[in-house]
Amino acid sequence: MKSYGAEAFKVFELSEEPAARIHELLEKYAGLPMDLADASLVILAEHLGHGRILSTDVRDFNVYRWKDNKPFENLFL
Repeated sequence: MKSYGAEAFKVFELSEEPAARIHELLEKYAGLPMDLADASLVILAEHLGHGRILSTDVRDFNVYRWKDNKPFENLFL
């Protein structure tokens, strides 16, 4: 990957550390239902300290909150 080699982006590695938070999120948003990919984006937003995302999943990301109360800013819209 030419872009990755040029450090155009970084890969966020999901470790075992946020396992409890992932479980908490999956339970909290079970009615949507949230999956691991969605939970990973919430964890990443909390890690980065902002909720700017690019997602076609408008319905769910209008409901999901990072840090439990901060809404996402979907740049796709």
